[in-house]
Amino acid sequence: MANEDEVVKIKVEHFTVGIVGLKAALERAAEAGLPADDAAAQQLLQWLKPRNYIPSGSETAYARVFLREYRRHRGLPVEPEKPEGLEVKILGAGCVNCDKLEQMVYKVMSTARLLGTVEHVRDLKEIVSYGIASMPALVINGRIKCAGRLPQERQVLQWLNEAARH
Repeated sequence: MANEDEVVKIKVEHFTVGIVGLKAALERAAEAGLPADDAAAQQLLQWLKPRNYIPSGSETAYARVFLREYRRHRGLPVEPEKPEGLEVKILGAGCVNCDKLEQMVYKVMSTARLLGTVEHVRDLKEIVSYGIASMPALVINGRIKCAGRLPQERQVLQWLNEAARH
């Protein structure tokens, strides 16, 4: 049985959010035999809303994402997500250089007017999954660009511009 307090990160519209108890709710829905339809999406929303901040104007979007995750959980086909802009991750536990890299990425993206999401990954299990041994590391659209050092701002701009073109 999944931990009721576990937080899972999911993408809802343009934002990555953490949902408390998502895995447990998915298991509960599967055990109850709920079909992967709109009724299941509404049930998941009801179960998850009391422990998570879900803005009233975004309930439909959250329900749609919960249904997508439920379909995944049951091994059913899921439409691929359409990424918007760049997906940038800073891997690091939160040292000074990790924080500097995060601020640099925000500054460069803002100055260059590049659309995308920036996530500072501090979870060691997730960091290890990238196969890096030293931090900070910069990952752009799933590709490791550097690890173990703080790159120059112009290099970050070049990497971001190259990724935005592809």
